[in-house]
Amino acid sequence: MRRFKKILIANRGEIAMRIIRTCKEMDIKTVAVYSQADKDSLHVRFADEAVCIGPPASADSYLKISNIIAAAEITNSDAIHPGYGFLSENAEFSEICKSNDIKFIGASSQMIGKMGDKATAVATMKKAGVPTIPGSDGILHSIEEAKRVALNIGFPVILKATAGGGGKGMRICWNEIELKRGWESSKQESLKAFGNDQIYLEKFIQDPRHIEIQVFGDCKGRVCHLSERDCSIQRRHQKLLEETPSPFMTSRLRKKMGEVAIKAAEYINYEGAGTVEFLVDKKKNFYFMEMNTRIQVEHPITEQVVSRDLVREQIEIAQGARISGKNYFPKLHAIECRINAEDPLHDFRPSPGAIETLHFPGGHGVRIDTHIYSGYIIPPYYDSMIAKVITTSETRNGAILKMKRALDEFIIEGIKTTIPFHRQLMDNPKFVAGNYTTKFMDSFRVDPLNQ
Repeated sequence: MRRFKKILIANRGEIAMRIIRTCKEMDIKTVAVYSQADKDSLHVRFADEAVCIGPPASADSYLKISNIIAAAEITNSDAIHPGYGFLSENAEFSEICKSNDIKFIGASSQMIGKMGDKATAVATMKKAGVPTIPGSDGILHSIEEAKRVALNIGFPVILKATAGGGGKGMRICWNEIELKRGWESSKQESLKAFGNDQIYLEKFIQDPRHIEIQVFGDCKGRVCHLSERDCSIQRRHQKLLEETPSPFMTSRLRKKMGEVAIKAAEYINYEGAGTVEFLVDKKKNFYFMEMNTRIQVEHPITEQVVSRDLVREQIEIAQGARISGKNYFPKLHAIECRINAEDPLHDFRPSPGAIETLHFPGGHGVRIDTHIYSGYIIPPYYDSMIAKVITTSETRNGAILKMKRALDEFIIEGIKTTIPFHRQLMDNPKFVAGNYTTKFMDSFRVDPLNQ
């Protein structure tokens, strides 16, 4: 089995720190890359080496493939871990790594090509026999074509950017007028966000749960799953909180969805860590939505309930290791709250700036994944997530009570954060009862008096 001597981490923030920790435990040297705005970031300090790859803008640094490959070559790195976001699902980057004899710790360009583009992924899953949402057969080429598909499957429908993520380019259309209006705005937003204005159309599933299955595949074609995560608490298609197991799930549904997720990964001979995402309606019918060919932001909750280091397993699989093939059904419960530098009282607007006072929660069953420290200046150029709080207990109620306590202990002064939002969420009757869908945030409001 191949063994990496040095891994370059093509990312920043908490995920870069997360990967560094695992590499150190595996006795693998690390290289951090950083933009000029991140010169004081912790991942730069804790990596064995660090290389500046450009100015603050992502397009000139973390998305600049030539600069990252150059950094890998001058540091003699034999592998690159892309983390999540940025270039983690970029087929060109994966292929360029391969052509430069640098192992990409992630999916191959062929796998990304099949699953990274959402319209192609849906078409691929249809061939695999995986249940998909009724919609267009791939990319739409005109508003007339979109109208024909919409009238055939019935309104409401949703337009989606094929290269999308984070809700960019999505438009829900309840009639032909909204479809025409949404067509232009979806294409414009998609082009601006991804450099690609291609869109497709699906039937809009009302009030669904967003449930994803964590899968792993090895180079020999063996695939297993590590059960589900419920990601239904979202705002504008951005996840705010995740938990496992899902309070909505039944043993029968968990088994069935796990089998379908494995079927999807096996069909494309998937290698590495991946997540098969589904929308599940009130009657527990589930439909393939997309596959993320990378590690997920929310992977820690799975780690907590299966007691396995998923980043370590990514690296070992990339080195040629085989997986056991054993599926996992959780016996513990874990919840993750994403802490963003945002003001929840003012439409969650970004709140970059200097952290003046900082105190992390602790204790049994509490995990903090972060890259911030007292005095750290949060730059305005990147995603606003600055920490993740994960609590684990034998029961869901125990995990909620532990999260309440952890959030009460978590002090960040100098900027606004989403800690007050999450603290109020823990007391919300619908959330406590596990009775929520992706529409939950449409009616949830943060109480300014309960801060």
